[in-house]
Amino acid sequence: MGLTTVSILATSASAIEITSPTHAVDIAGKQRMFTQRMLKDYAMVGMGNTFGKPGEDLKKITGAFQDHMESLAVYTKSDEVKKSIEKVKAFWIPLKQTLSEAPSKEKVEKLQVDLDVLLKAADDTTKLFAKESGKASGETVNKAGRQRMLSQRMASLYMLKVWEVEDPQFKTKLDDAMKLFKTSLAELEKSSLNTDEIKTLLAKVKRSFMFFEMMSKSKSKFVPTLIYKKSNDILVNMNSATQKYVALETK
Repeated sequence: MGLTTVSILATSASAIEITSPTHAVDIAGKQRMFTQRMLKDYAMVGMGNTFGKPGEDLKKITGAFQDHMESLAVYTKSDEVKKSIEKVKAFWIPLKQTLSEAPSKEKVEKLQVDLDVLLKAADDTTKLFAKESGKASGETVNKAGRQRMLSQRMASLYMLKVWEVEDPQFKTKLDDAMKLFKTSLAELEKSSLNTDEIKTLLAKVKRSFMFFEMMSKSKSKFVPTLIYKKSNDILVNMNSATQKYVALETK
């Protein structure tokens, strides 16, 4: 886990040039992942856990979310998509403020709810871009990209549990995320777009996901650094697979 993760997650603080409809799906889809990664980082900072420099990562991801949002707004010509992005922006502005303040247990429950609302809005935007692409690859990029979000969602749920944030919905949210991850992975494994490289990446992801499956059955205490590492392994490999699906369109 080094610079590669940071570089794929947050580009420099400048607009991204979106080059194709499926690239737009990828960028919009990354916004979903950012919502969950910010929550994971926030919880880690709140717990005083410095593994992976979550404080720095939180700042980077907050900046990246803003950049991606602006780039998507510039790229789209569709009024429907523009409206969807405006909705994301309206939810984002107050959240950006909360995320810039020192993390506290008092604020985190509301933050989790609000980030889930932002996640839903970002997902709606991504689906519109996927539909607009009019290609099977657009839907595949949407699905592969969503796995990045689910890796961070599973991790953020566990981090909140380690921080002893009471969430009566914890088990339901975790079960739903894991179920969606597993069924989506099975669907991606069957994709006719798969190259040998993509198949290798998906096989690695499957192995890493087994850790979460074992952990969900375990009664023992969760180790934050291990959760962080395994979720990032999935994120890096799923991000690579998503980029490879995007690249297929331009061939």
